[in-house]
Amino acid sequence: MITLLSAPSNLGLRPPRRGSVPGTAKAPEALREAGLHIRFAARGATDGGVVLPARYVDDDDTRESGHVRNETALIEHSRRLSARVTEALAAGSAPLVIGGDCALLLGAGIASARRGRTGLVHVDGHTDFRHPGNSDETASVAGEALAAAIGLHWPAIADIDGLSPYFAAARTAHIGHRDDDEEQEEVRALLGLVTPAADVVARGASDVATASAAIAGPDGYWLQVDVDVLDPSVMPAVDSPDPGGLTAAQLTDLLRELAPGAIGASITVFDPDLDPDGRYARLLVEILDAGLSELGTRVTG
Repeated sequence: MITLLSAPSNLGLRPPRRGSVPGTAKAPEALREAGLHIRFAARGATDGGVVLPARYVDDDDTRESGHVRNETALIEHSRRLSARVTEALAAGSAPLVIGGDCALLLGAGIASARRGRTGLVHVDGHTDFRHPGNSDETASVAGEALAAAIGLHWPAIADIDGLSPYFAAARTAHIGHRDDDEEQEEVRALLGLVTPAADVVARGASDVATASAAIAGPDGYWLQVDVDVLDPSVMPAVDSPDPGGLTAAQLTDLLRELAPGAIGASITVFDPDLDPDGRYARLLVEILDAGLSELGTRVTG
């Protein structure tokens, strides 16, 4: 069984303009309007409700050095999301978290660490590996979530409740970055497996998914999917579109292969403000319905 959890958080993103608010917080309801919950309910999924974040604040003028934007609110939301993910897992359900930005990975990671730790398959058009050790511009967890998830960030976010690392680097597989990603060499040196988008295209989704699942572990893994892994010609409604991504069919095939072995999944960074007529929300619903319908069905732990 799948439990849908809405997590309309934009706390980890920089504002699109000074004083403005990122649109990703609207994604869960935009996808609901496009039919996501109806589709999954027809397959037996339950609606687990909403995990609301605190108000987004553009705090660039007031934030002290050594802190990420919206830090206190982000940590609190991560804890509450973790609790809801844990509840779903304890009930024998596979949580499907609909975000929101990819800082939601922290909440999933806390739940994973409390459960006894699982692997991670991270599907994203970027490595999200900026951290204090490689950048002087660390501030937005949405671009730093993978680094934080394996313990490479300030302890306030990478070691919430003393649980760092939320995922072991050796059991983490990343899929989907572009060839010009600045952190890709560091990621290759640290993670269990790293596969750029071009390799998914060249090798096929099945081969990449099989290799990634083997690294993340046979006892289940968390599946994080940032929709900017899609090429912008397919999905421009994201905050950082980069050419060289996957087609809708390629992402669907990848998710279809990965979903059964996942204990749960999170879907992030779709921005309805960049989708005024709803066409990209409808496309994303088609991808998720076809790709994630078997979420958690091969997990035995």
